[in-house]
Amino acid sequence: MAAVIRIRDRRALRYLSLVVSLAAAALLARGLRTGDTDTDVVESFHFVEYGLVTFLFYRAWRASGDVSVFVLPVLAGLLVGALDEWLQWFVPSRVGEMRDIVLDGVAVVCGLLFSVGVSPPARFTIALHRGSAARLGAAAIAVTLVMALFFQSVHLGSDVRDPGIGTFRSRYTRAQLEAAARERADRWRGAPPSAPGRLSREDQYVSEGLWHVRHRNQAVAAGDAFGAWRENRILETYYAPLLQTGTYEGPGGFAWPAEQRAEVARAAGGDDRPYVSDAAPLPIYDWPKPVFWSMVALAAGAILGLAVSAVKKEPPPP
Repeated sequence: MAAVIRIRDRRALRYLSLVVSLAAAALLARGLRTGDTDTDVVESFHFVEYGLVTFLFYRAWRASGDVSVFVLPVLAGLLVGALDEWLQWFVPSRVGEMRDIVLDGVAVVCGLLFSVGVSPPARFTIALHRGSAARLGAAAIAVTLVMALFFQSVHLGSDVRDPGIGTFRSRYTRAQLEAAARERADRWRGAPPSAPGRLSREDQYVSEGLWHVRHRNQAVAAGDAFGAWRENRILETYYAPLLQTGTYEGPGGFAWPAEQRAEVARAAGGDDRPYVSDAAPLPIYDWPKPVFWSMVALAAGAILGLAVSAVKKEPPPP
């Protein structure tokens, strides 16, 4: 109704922008529906939130009158999304991953289309005005570096291979897991882990151990003795303090009683099939960090080169 009443010029373009942005938002909300009301409400709120964030950035750069008016709000929205997801990964009871940044990016694009429909630029040219290329280059490099740091924190890890157990993905190396187990055992002996505060730092070692506890218990419920036994061996070998001391989620620990352990061991028998755990609920990639950062450096260098080239082509000051 507001669009019908207020839009007086460039109606076709503005109506199309509004319709496409709202239709895309509705389709995405429908396609991502999980059936969990809490999750669906949070996803929908994030979509509206990032649309509004993009609208504010768009208003800030609307007067530039060149292509940066469309690119800068998208880059700024992605930067906000990456920092937001990074914070969610850092604090307890929240989950941040690359998939969520992609969803935030879709919301940013829809928000940009909506913004153009509501308040298109008064003037526009493809050629960059003076200063726009430098702003675009700086913003693109900042987004690239923040995304890379986030990806390293959340999604880079290693394949931990144990000949007697199998293979599982972790953010830590095998040596780091063993060191973390020793450190937690010593520290928790006098002060078992308590419930973390909402703004405290999440213990990612504990979180990973809980992945394997849940996966082990799911295997037991499904009657998969082989999977349950191998997951329990992963826990006993690399997350023993979690089994013995437990956490606020299980104060008594997560170790099986001796009878249950022996029963599952008998059921698993001499099954020596290779075991690959898929307990991790989000993707973890075994990529060498030097190679990863070399690719990031190449991308940042390419962006810098394009920005410098564009700056040289900008018109001189009046």
